[in-house]
Amino acid sequence: MKPETGFASEIKIVPHWAWVTAAIFFVAVQWIFLVLMGGDHNAPPAGVRLLLGLGAGALIGCYILLIGYVNRDAGRRDMNRTLWTLVAIFVTNGMGLILYFILRRPIATACPQCGGAVQTNFNYCPNCNYKLGLSCPQCQRTVSFNDVYCPYCGTAQRR
Repeated sequence: MKPETGFASEIKIVPHWAWVTAAIFFVAVQWIFLVLMGGDHNAPPAGVRLLLGLGAGALIGCYILLIGYVNRDAGRRDMNRTLWTLVAIFVTNGMGLILYFILRRPIATACPQCGGAVQTNFNYCPNCNYKLGLSCPQCQRTVSFNDVYCPYCGTAQRR
């Protein structure tokens, strides 16, 4: 079985309500452009209205799907889902979405000892004090196994 790509696994967290809402808005935009605008004698030709409707519907649908993604992803990253969903909706011109993607936290991993949530930059589990990786004996920052000297303070690493 082929492993999922990053995009395929991320798209699965978009909730069903977002897919349904996006589809409803897409169809509504098509109806507005093709039927309502078609009755106006100054309306563009049907082909142009079709292209405009498809473009506008796709744009609105993608925006709704991104709001659904923010809603689920914020919870997955231990952030306030309601707050970030409202920011994504009400901060105009897509800036709320951009803010979310800039400020979101990394996904926490599970501690191998106790299974508690651990941020990616932690050296020790905050629940059970399990040492998660190598750290410099001087400054306690994370170092690589291959480091001879700490890249932050220059202390020689003992192995």
